[in-house]
Amino acid sequence: MDELGADVADLVADYLASVPKRPVWQPVPAEERDWLAGQALPPSGRPLEDLVTDIRERVLPYPMGNGHPRFFGWVNSPPSPAGVLVEPLAAAFNPSCAGGEHAGPLLERTVVRWLAELVGFPHPPGGGLLTSGASMATIVCLAAARQRAARADGWDVRADGLSGQPPLVLYASAEGHSCLPKAAELLGLGSRNVRTIPVDAAFRMDVTALRAAVAEDRAAGRRPFCVAASAGTVNTGAVDPLDEIAEVAAAHDLWFHVDGAYGALGAVTDAATFGGLERADSLALDPHKWLGVPVDCGCALLADPTIARDAFSLVPSYLRDEGADGLGWFSEYGTEQTRPFRALRVWATLSHLGRDGVVALVERTTGLARTLAGMVERAEDLEPLAPVTTSIAAFRYRPPGAIPDERLDELNRAIPAEVQRRGRAFLTGTRLGGAEALRACILNPATTEEDLAILLDEIRAAAATLLVTASRPG
Repeated sequence: MDELGADVADLVADYLASVPKRPVWQPVPAEERDWLAGQALPPSGRPLEDLVTDIRERVLPYPMGNGHPRFFGWVNSPPSPAGVLVEPLAAAFNPSCAGGEHAGPLLERTVVRWLAELVGFPHPPGGGLLTSGASMATIVCLAAARQRAARADGWDVRADGLSGQPPLVLYASAEGHSCLPKAAELLGLGSRNVRTIPVDAAFRMDVTALRAAVAEDRAAGRRPFCVAASAGTVNTGAVDPLDEIAEVAAAHDLWFHVDGAYGALGAVTDAATFGGLERADSLALDPHKWLGVPVDCGCALLADPTIARDAFSLVPSYLRDEGADGLGWFSEYGTEQTRPFRALRVWATLSHLGRDGVVALVERTTGLARTLAGMVERAEDLEPLAPVTTSIAAFRYRPPGAIPDERLDELNRAIPAEVQRRGRAFLTGTRLGGAEALRACILNPATTEEDLAILLDEIRAAAATLLVTASRPG
């Protein structure tokens, strides 16, 4: 371990240093794909030295790309140096952070409180826990919302399920994340009871339409129970009018959930845009997104943690801890019993950055997104599709001259894959307002304006290749 640990540390350092010099992404050759996906279990054990060699030669050459400064796809950040550094220590500890008096759960109390303080969310003791990601955090939060609604209506959802009760209705915007309907399905609510609320021209939830939908459902005998707003959508980074939505929730006794998985951290520099977030009953956010905490690490924050404990707590006799404080174990607030030591990566990342470093990270990346939007606006062959609120710029390529909308959609749908194939930048696409769009998400503080220019050059080169290919006969 001593000798190989030093080799692995060198390997990690060399890899991270080489990332900007490598292609952002490259296809995996067939023979390497066969090895990666088709290995047989070794009949006898292999030396650790051989495993390190395999990783060096057959794993590290084929990354996802999200450590590169010209990776603009999805919402995947480069890893924080502090998080990389401490990850082996968490593995060496290898605790279960379900609860108990040891470093893991105690440190989790601190980092959950830090996250709540950063985004301005009131944090009562025990009012949050780390999860695998925002999808699981959303399940925790919506289960708490379901629990509160059932208790208010005089029935026990844990004992009796949903059968025989009026449909519980969840409201989310047309730009809401797919984890919301997925959570509704897993919790037995049914995707038909997720009402999609239209958005305005800035891709924010239409509050007038929300009010009308709630009134319509009440009149039809359904049971509105929760509205889920977005604090930074993954398509455009839009932030819903949180204060106005909070008013609707209060007027109709709805649980107010905020999906801030990607964007809630923007509140550290722009509290006004995120006004109303502090009124939420629950908030999901992902330290493994903007903060760069190595995957996996999400967080569920709750204004009243007793409701989540009411929804999940089930303590078998062999796990009783008579010495636990009144908050109980983390495993009583969610679905995981054995829980990894995620807190160490969050603690290291936030301790290394400090509040000032978090602010600088957000300012840097949102500033680059605004710079990219300005470059798009000034270009004759590009057009913006949404305002920049956080660190995402959404736009599309429009070549000079008339081109049918259908052909324009085909072109923009094909551009991201061609850009990725070329290897100098990584871009993904989406649909906005019924049109194919390109979206660049900037999370890497090492990204420069030169990288943005290269991205636009690569989009143009990809489009030129695609147009030439499409014009060939046959």
